[in-house]
Amino acid sequence: MGASGSKSRGLWPFASPAAGGGGAEGPGGQQALARARAARAATPFVFTRRGSMYYDEDGDLAHEFYEETIVTKNGRKRAKLKRIHKNLIPQGIVKLEHPRIHVDFPVIICEV
Repeated sequence: MGASGSKSRGLWPFASPAAGGGGAEGPGGQQALARARAARAATPFVFTRRGSMYYDEDGDLAHEFYEETIVTKNGRKRAKLKRIHKNLIPQGIVKLEHPRIHVDFPVIICEV
């Protein structure tokens, strides 16, 4: 699960030609070689991520929004929180404070 199979087509940015990541053999070999050369310029670092928070109608930013509602049951008033799902705008792309290493970068950082 989660494997896209792009390694075998030579589209993986960290592939080397020796590992079968983009050699000139096979049909369209020149195009694969050009893609491999362009892919080597890819950096192993990630500088942005997708934000996990939302803006509500008032412009407030939070992970979740709740609305307080009054429920009358057996003559007693009780306050309940109801989660709001509508009219929320995703935060979008967030710049990371420190660059992270890409999850698909094939290097062992620390070996015990």
